[in-house]
Amino acid sequence: MRVFPRAGRRTRITALTLLGCLPGLAAALVLVLYPPDPDHAVVVHLAAPAPASPDGRFRAPRPAIVPRSAWLDATVRRTQPPPRYDDRVVAVFVHHTDSPNGYPCASAPEIIRRLYSGQTGDRAWDDIGYNFIVDRCGTIYEGRAGGTERAVVGAHTQGFNHRTAGIAALGTFTAGVPVPRAMTDSIAAVAAWKLGLSDVDPRTSARLVSSNGLSRYRRGTVVALPAVAGHQDGYRTNCPGAALTARLPEIREAAARLQGRVSPAAPTALPTGPPTATPPGTPAATPAGPPAAPLPGPLEARLEPLRTPVAASVPASPGTP
Repeated sequence: MRVFPRAGRRTRITALTLLGCLPGLAAALVLVLYPPDPDHAVVVHLAAPAPASPDGRFRAPRPAIVPRSAWLDATVRRTQPPPRYDDRVVAVFVHHTDSPNGYPCASAPEIIRRLYSGQTGDRAWDDIGYNFIVDRCGTIYEGRAGGTERAVVGAHTQGFNHRTAGIAALGTFTAGVPVPRAMTDSIAAVAAWKLGLSDVDPRTSARLVSSNGLSRYRRGTVVALPAVAGHQDGYRTNCPGAALTARLPEIREAAARLQGRVSPAAPTALPTGPPTATPPGTPAATPAGPPAAPLPGPLEARLEPLRTPVAASVPASPGTP
């Protein structure tokens, strides 16, 4: 699907294939992410580990995040229901937006606005699906409403939106396409911070429950997926593209360093609450049927809208609606 510029508005983006809060003084950091040098990469110091937390937990500093108000305005904003929340985030899914790569970074807010317009318009979702969007210069944008520090239920990975966050790389990163270092550094920074709030090592795995049989796993199946996963780990898709997928091991290691972890990752999966029963006859890590080739077409056509009552199909846990 293509979204074309509104009449009377000049833009360098002629078409776009859709996919699928800085409080107080911190908001001033947003200013450095914009012109006069719009394509200046954001520097994330991945080599410096976070100081040890008093409680012994591994945390990472919160990266600078541009708020929704930078890209969402009254011309496209839609009325939406209140956000839904989980108790915590134990995994993140990395995506690409399947949109053009050659954009000036100053145009990123406009591109995100168009993603929002397509997903809430033609797709009839109630908000953009991703929790965070990262542009090629490494600027991190708040995506879905509800608060960047909270466990907001997204609409980014069919079957695995609960207890996860979606981080989308703005662009298309199929085989052979260069992935900017600034972009992967910022993805690692977001992953380290969000997972650190739950003391999750980015190099380990997390036990998640499939809420939808259209994912790679039957509904109700408990499966261990990487704590920093690609979209294709939970769904039959090419997302986040072969080039970005190849960078995921590097992103996991960088995120672990940001959390101050220097020891090898533990091999066991992270418990995510009370034991969840797997339906009789359904192995915990057995995909729903034989592996299938990635589905063709725009990625957004294969995402799970928030309008789908996912919560009703996931075993309840404390703090989960």
